[in-house]
Amino acid sequence: MHSFHHSSQPPATPFAISRWRPLGPSFTLVLLAPVISEVLFGSTRLSFIPVLIPEILVFGCGALLIRECVFRWGKGWRSLLLMGLALAIAEECIIQQTSIAPLLGLVRHEYGRIWGVNSVYLLWALGYWSVWVVLIPVQLTSLLFPGRRSNCWLRTRGLVIVSIIFVLGSFIAWYGWTQRARVKIFHMPPYTPSSAALLTGIAAILLLIFAAYVLPVSESREKSPTSRFAPSPWVVRLVCFVLGAPWSAFILVGFGFFLTAPVRLVMVVALSAATLTFFLIRRWTRASNWRDTHRFAIVFGGILACMLGGFVVLRFVGALRVDWIGKIILNAAAIAWLISVGRATKLRAAP
Repeated sequence: MHSFHHSSQPPATPFAISRWRPLGPSFTLVLLAPVISEVLFGSTRLSFIPVLIPEILVFGCGALLIRECVFRWGKGWRSLLLMGLALAIAEECIIQQTSIAPLLGLVRHEYGRIWGVNSVYLLWALGYWSVWVVLIPVQLTSLLFPGRRSNCWLRTRGLVIVSIIFVLGSFIAWYGWTQRARVKIFHMPPYTPSSAALLTGIAAILLLIFAAYVLPVSESREKSPTSRFAPSPWVVRLVCFVLGAPWSAFILVGFGFFLTAPVRLVMVVALSAATLTFFLIRRWTRASNWRDTHRFAIVFGGILACMLGGFVVLRFVGALRVDWIGKIILNAAAIAWLISVGRATKLRAAP
């Protein structure tokens, strides 16, 4: 991945005069964030596709706000990750509260609930939302609009508008889940989080935002030794797929499908895998030969892992036939489209 920094841009072409053209990256990211993380994964299925609307308002607008903040601060992908974790905590502890509310009635068995927190489910959510809602969609959008990579995608007025939409979408998502779906559809008892739980979540969000703001952009400031090279894009793609697929299906553990697995062991293994992934990406992005083809390899491998993990999840939780058909068609179309994007990226990166 790359660090956000300002750079000189070529003069605007006549096509750039279009009023709507500058909004292309913004609209693309707002759609990609929920489509990748929810639709291609399979948690948002054709049988209840209208829930995509609040997901666009929360995940899409959230990812866009994060990208703009990180860019304006002059930070890199690590700050993007920290902001993604903040969004995940907001979703899990403040908006829909699925990581702090008891999940009996929604999951197979209650598993890993410690001190009023669904710890295993929360760990999955932190990794999944931060990567597949923020990191991968932002990176893919930057590859789709290479000429806009070093520019703001929103003006101040746009930031205000998107922020208001995000807050409204968060309220809609909160009401739709905690007050309607949880009680009316899944027949779970009403849940009111304690003030301590809410304050702890807010404090964690603020701390992560502050950390993202003050984090130095070392990966873009220090020159890597010429002897350090990133592996080929094919290796990057394979590693990201191998590490990402189990994580995307990791939600099944949080849903109580593997009660014999010790909670502490599960947490240690998951955290170890996440740490390994972080340091691999950190090392690769500092290599002297790191290019857009490598960045696309992360995107492709990550999305492929997300889609495969979604098939595993559907197999366990059950789904309607129309949902299986819809996921197969959408995943196949996404792969075909990504292949074309990869070819364009390779041609653009060629000498």
